[in-house]
Amino acid sequence: MGFFKSIKEAIVGKSAKTNEKYVAGLDKSSETFSSRMNALAARYREIDDDYFEELENILIMSDVGVNMVMTIVDEIKKEVRLNNIKDPREINEIIADKMFVIYANDSIMTTKLNYAKDGLTVILMVGVNGAGKTTTIGKLAHKIMEEDHKKVMVAAGDTFRAGAIDQLAVWAERLGIECVTGKEGGDPSSVIFDGLKRAKEAGADVLICDTAGRLQNKVGLMKELEKMNRIIKREVPDGPQETLLVIDATTGQNGVNQAVEFSKITDITGIVLTKMDGTAKGGIVLSIKDMLNIPVKFIGLGEKIDDLQEFDLEQYIYGLCHDLMG
Repeated sequence: MGFFKSIKEAIVGKSAKTNEKYVAGLDKSSETFSSRMNALAARYREIDDDYFEELENILIMSDVGVNMVMTIVDEIKKEVRLNNIKDPREINEIIADKMFVIYANDSIMTTKLNYAKDGLTVILMVGVNGAGKTTTIGKLAHKIMEEDHKKVMVAAGDTFRAGAIDQLAVWAERLGIECVTGKEGGDPSSVIFDGLKRAKEAGADVLICDTAGRLQNKVGLMKELEKMNRIIKREVPDGPQETLLVIDATTGQNGVNQAVEFSKITDITGIVLTKMDGTAKGGIVLSIKDMLNIPVKFIGLGEKIDDLQEFDLEQYIYGLCHDLMG
């Protein structure tokens, strides 16, 4: 049984609400990808080298990433030869199969948050300005409180961006949680230190720390993150338990490049992809896996507070490819 047949059975046991969010959130990507694939199938009566060249272009335009595109197409060519496939329309289901297998192959990529066994869990949020980092912190805090029933606090460590402190404070007030702040333009590490101290005093389970996103000043940002990490490890020896990189999916390959640069600066444990509902290029998830082998842990599928979803590979492939299957 191929992936696309099996997934229809697998997702039956999952939350209908989650299924709907993935299908709706990936609607733009699915519509664009499916229309290109269906147009390709209509232009060719049989599969040949020209067909495969156009298929490569479609996958690259979907932000799948060049190396992974080559791997997917090579695997499809093998399947075509092995099963003597002539009809281009039969390729659609094979594409879904290969995307799933290649993403999952030879890796254990957990989407679960790594909580401390005892004491405080520290989550460091990094990413360039405009990626939706502060909003993601609010949504993540809500998710942890609602689903894992933990007491959450936040620390406004982005002291350089105008309005960042106020924005996070508004989220905290909305959620009914405490936000530790400092002065705008002040030392961000001191805010993190104060946040750690206050979180311990208040008996919080999780402290989520915002950081500046000035990737254009990589040396300064590296030193800043190194200082934060030293302070966190001094106060919470196993921390930070997570360093999550927030990427705006609508930026496509620029977002992937950001991930590469941030991975050089600090130890990224997971990716949060925001604004997936706003892009027609859903392949960025595959591209990140290909370039960095870092798990996508959460995916933003809308603007509502509960639209930040734990990444689910089956739901993602289904959401991206379901229009191909009719």
